[in-house]
Order: sequence, then C-alpha cells, then structure tokens
Amino acid sequence: MDSTLVNWEALDRLILDFAKSENLIDDSASTSTISFPSSSPSSFSSSYQSRFIIRQIRRFLESGDIDSTLHLLRSHAPFILDDRRLLFRLQKQKFMELLRRGTDEARDSAIECIRTALAPCALDAYPEAYEEFKHILLAFIYDKDDQNSPVAKAWSERRRFEIAGLMSSVLRAHLQAYDPVFSMTLRYLISIHKGFCIHQGISSPISDLTERLLLEERDPPAVPQESFYEAPPFDEVDIQALAHAVELTRQGAIDSLRFAKGDLFQAFQNELCRMKVDVSMLDELVREYCVYRGIVDSGLALPSVPGLKTLAEPLKVGQSEPGCCSSRNYSFEVDNTNNKHSDGENSVSNAHMNVSPEDSVDVNSIQGTDVELRYACESTSYHEDCSTSGSHQAGISKVLQRNRNYTIGERSKRKRWRGRQDEEDYKQDLNATATSTNLSRDKQQGFEKHPSADINARDDKNEIVLGMKELVGRGMAAEVVEEVTALDPNFFMQNHVLLFQLKQVEFLKLVSSGDHTSALRVASSHLGPIASRDPSLLKPLKETLLALLRPNEDALGKGLPLHALSTSLQVAIGQKLGIEEPQLMKLMRATLHTHNEWFKLQMCKDRFESLLRVDSLKDVNTPLISACSMSKSNADSCTHGSSQVTISSSTRVSEEGSSPAQESSRDVCDENAILKVMEFLALPRADAIHLLAQYNGNAETVIQQIFA
Repeated sequence: MDSTLVNWEALDRLILDFAKSENLIDDSASTSTISFPSSSPSSFSSSYQSRFIIRQIRRFLESGDIDSTLHLLRSHAPFILDDRRLLFRLQKQKFMELLRRGTDEARDSAIECIRTALAPCALDAYPEAYEEFKHILLAFIYDKDDQNSPVAKAWSERRRFEIAGLMSSVLRAHLQAYDPVFSMTLRYLISIHKGFCIHQGISSPISDLTERLLLEERDPPAVPQESFYEAPPFDEVDIQALAHAVELTRQGAIDSLRFAKGDLFQAFQNELCRMKVDVSMLDELVREYCVYRGIVDSGLALPSVPGLKTLAEPLKVGQSEPGCCSSRNYSFEVDNTNNKHSDGENSVSNAHMNVSPEDSVDVNSIQGTDVELRYACESTSYHEDCSTSGSHQAGISKVLQRNRNYTIGERSKRKRWRGRQDEEDYKQDLNATATSTNLSRDKQQGFEKHPSADINARDDKNEIVLGMKELVGRGMAAEVVEEVTALDPNFFMQNHVLLFQLKQVEFLKLVSSGDHTSALRVASSHLGPIASRDPSLLKPLKETLLALLRPNEDALGKGLPLHALSTSLQVAIGQKLGIEEPQLMKLMRATLHTHNEWFKLQMCKDRFESLLRVDSLKDVNTPLISACSMSKSNADSCTHGSSQVTISSSTRVSEEGSSPAQESSRDVCDENAILKVMEFLALPRADAIHLLAQYNGNAETVIQQIFA
C-alpha cells in the first residue's frame, strides 16, 4: 500500500491524552525525582473512575461473583437495578453460580435466592422472563457437565462473559464512560482497514498487528427499553451511516439509535466501545511510541535530580557495564552558584562528591544545586573503549560527547510510564488468575534476555535521535547538519531531500533575522547545487527564494511546520542507527491510507472523522516543501519514512479526489436513490452507486432487476 501522510504532532496529542486518561503515565512528577510517588494516585478523573468501576464489575461477573457485582452496582450505579430486565438476568446468574458450587449449603442458598429474588423479579421483568424462570429450575436435576441437558447453555461459563459484556455496554452508555478518543479511533480505523482489504481482495501488510489488537468478539448490544420502541422513525441517512461505519445490520443500527434516543454520535460511540481490543498490547504499542517520540522516559536510565547533567547512557549506582571496569566510582560535581541557601553547613560551592558502587545517593543533601554526574574513570575515549557495536560507533561517541548536557533539558520534561498499576493492585486483591501471572513473568523474562549493554546502546542511540529532533524543532538546522555529518558523513548523500529541507530552514531563519547576505550564501552553496542535481526541487527552491520579498514576515514560521521535518529526520536517522520506527506508526499510516481509499469508493465524506480526530491526523501542511516531486532515487526512502511527512504543498486529503469514473457515477445517482438501494438490497454504498450507474440512477429499476 502507498505511504500516507500523517500529522504526527496531532497523533502525539491523541496519545498523550489517551495515556493521561488511562492513568498510564505519572503526570504529577517528572523523571527528575529519584523517589517516585506511590502506584495509586490520589485522584482520578470522573471518567477514569467510571471506566475503572465498569472494569471491576466486568471482572466480578466473569469470575461468577454476583454478590460483589450487586454491591458495586448499589454503590455506584443503583439505576441499573431499577431495570427489572437486567436485575432478573443478574439474579438468574446468581442462582446458577450458587448451584455451581455443588455443596448442600450452596443449594439451600440457591433455593432461598429463587424464593426471595428470582421468582418475584420474573413476574414483571419482560414477557418471556417467567418461562425462562421455570426453565432454569431444571438445573436442580441436570448436572453441569451434561452437555446434552436442556440447561447446558445456562450452565456454560460463557454466560458469565455474555452478561459481563451486556452490563459493560449499559453502564458505559449511562455513565458516559467512553474509552479515550484514541482507543475509539484505532478501533474504527482498523475496522475500516479490514473491511477495505476484504472488499478489494487484497492482503493487509499489517495483519499481524490488526488481528491481535482488534478482537473479533464484541460485547452484546445494550437493549433499549420497551418505551423506546415507539420512538419516531430515524433518518435513513443516519441509519445507513451507523450501520456501515460499525458493521451492523439495518435493524441493529435502528436498535442502537433507539437506545441512544436518536443521538447518532452517542450510538456510534456505544458501538465502537463494544469492539474489544487487547488492552495489554495497546498499552505496549503506546509505550513504544511514547519512548520513541520522547513523550515518556525509557525507564532504562538512572532518574536525574534537579540540575543533574548526565551522560546519555547512565548506569545505576552499583551497576557495572559488561566489558568495562567492574568497579567504578561516580563523581558528582556540585555547582552551588544558583543555590540561595548558603548559610551554615548546607553551603556547598564547587564541591566534589565521590560515590562508590556500594554507596547510596542522598539526593536531599544536594537539592537545589546544579550537579554533573561523571564517572571517576571516564576518559574522552570511553565509549570507543567500551563498545564496538556498529560502523557508526565513532560518530555516536563524538555526538554523545558534544551533547552530554542535552539530557537534563529534555529528559526531565518527560513523563514517567507507570502502566496500569491500579489494575494490577486490584487483580492482586482478587487473587488474580494464573494466566495474568504467567503473562507478567513471560514479559519480565523477555526483558531479561536483552543484555544491559544492548539496552544502554539502544538508549544512547535513541537519545541522539531525540536530540536531533529537538534541534530541528527549534529551527537549528545548521547545527543538525553538523551533528548528522559527524554521525555519518554519507547520510546526506543518500538523503539529499532532507539536506535540502534543512538548508531551507537555515535560509528562512537567516531571512527572518534580516541577514540576507548569509541567506543567499546558503542558497548558492547548498540549495542551488542540490536542486541542480535533482530538477524536481527547482520549484520548491523558487518558492523558498520568494521569502526575500517579504522581509518583515516570519518566513520560518510560515515556511514549513518544523515538527513535520523533525519527524522525517527522526525516522531517517533512526533507520540508519538501526532503530525501528514504532509499530504504531506503521499501523496509523496503513489504516489512514485505507480510510482515504474506502471513502473514495463510498463517494462521500466520513461523518465521524471529526469526532474521532481522523481529520486532524490527516491535516499536514508544508507550504514550501513539495516532496512529492522527489526524484525516483528517493522514492523508496520516502515510503519507509525518511520524508513521508513532507510530500505535498497542501496534503489534507480531499474527499473530492475521485477518479473521473467515480465523478460520473456520482452525477448520475441521486442521494435518495442511493439510500433506497442500500436499504432494500442491504448493499454497501459503493455497490449501490455502481448498480445505479448501470441503470441511469433509477432505484426502482435496480431493485426490479435484482428480484426479477
């Protein structure tokens, strides 16, 4: 599939919102503190609290603990118990769980449950409830292991999951406890991606991700109350939009709209949240992306303290790196010039503090100071002596030496990844199943398989790439070119478009500062020669030179979004250093591409893309750089990410970008005719349009021909 432009900055915002909403990151303290807060935060958002309660109720029901479920419902959602339909199902399940225990005491409790709760509820729950009540009494005489008994389905533990899913759907809608936008967006895009691949008969390049991430099973739909069945008819446009967006039958879409009282977008969110995702896999994809983008700290390094300037590969006190001196002292150089507290014994000025591997660091004694952590045995050739990984190691060593102080400025801003610790605490309280325990042990064993030297080397490289990204974001193009060249002298020979773009930034920055002489020197020394070798860059060169005519404007600010260029450079350098781009980036690029293609086939605009921020993910604007004019030699690198962000001068995908055949089909077909064929023949929009085009847009003729 073709590479599709993605606004990675917009994705960063969605991801950060997701991580905060799900309490996956510690937003109360930065990584610059050595003592971390407790795993359970003191306050959650009401939405998180509601989702957490729903997850607790789901777990109770899936484990067959109906009493705990009822207790939680009375405390947090008593309105659920006012719905006699739901209460009857809960009491019926409680009866079966009591019998499942198999003891005389449990059987007596089951009889008491029938007398005091189940039978009274069966009288007015719903028309079929009393018949179901009489049928369930057969469980007294048929064993739970008898697969041929008339109550085999009632005995099945699958009933636990069905009622758990139903209760989750109802609670989610009533409490407005929808999953974060990113989670719903991912479900939607993957669903469309799968449908598009099936419709076109093509294989998905990301099927290994989509099949594991989005599960086939869905929660049962929330059933509307009987009073809603007399609701006025809904607009057919809404019915068809909902049905095809989340793969429902027409009747299913109508029921969903009834439950949402006609609110299309609420019904859409209800249906999206019924789709099940592998939460642990989603969290890991998000964590990988956040580390790659510098949103959260990798967690592989020693946490820094305020004022701590550290190497890009710090080791914990007492830890030695394989292949290096086994015993190493750490030297803290303390600069107290910024410390206002200079009285008494707390006064420290330009002092040195040596810490042996056996010692612990008392951070409280150096708070408020500027501290530099160095190795006592450190030499200028340290990295060259201790590592031999890869042909770029010498370049990496030089860049590390020059950018050793970068870490304190940026890493201290990053969030700390905490994961679903409150979820784990809750599981421990419930004596979590062996499955989750084994999963955690397997993940830990997998982590331990990586040698610490490899982890440190990977962390070093990622810090270098993030440093380059930060420099580009600040518009420091000349410094970036210098650092990249030191890292790999041949890099820009293989990525000349990136060099052209960086020199554009340098040119525009000089123009903005009024230094036209230096700007023209950059243009003649770099931009001109690159464009002469690649004629496709002549047009963006001309557009760049136009900045000279607008000296009073912010040429750099209006010239191009630096975040797009910084991401392009990050991906390209990362590939050069052997850092794979996150799987989530591949997933988003592929699914946004199929979203574009799908709605070209549908010949309409996606009614839900604004709700899910899909439009912002596609909104990439690069006014001066037109990389879709890239030469053939760079096409491959563009596809793999080195310049995928900067491909056109205005890259917001237009829903009007249809082929001539599609345009002619649209002209022939009336919207009402399209909806009529979709309704009567239960066809996708694209197929309905195709049929109407064959019969001059006459819906009645199409229907007659199909049934003839």
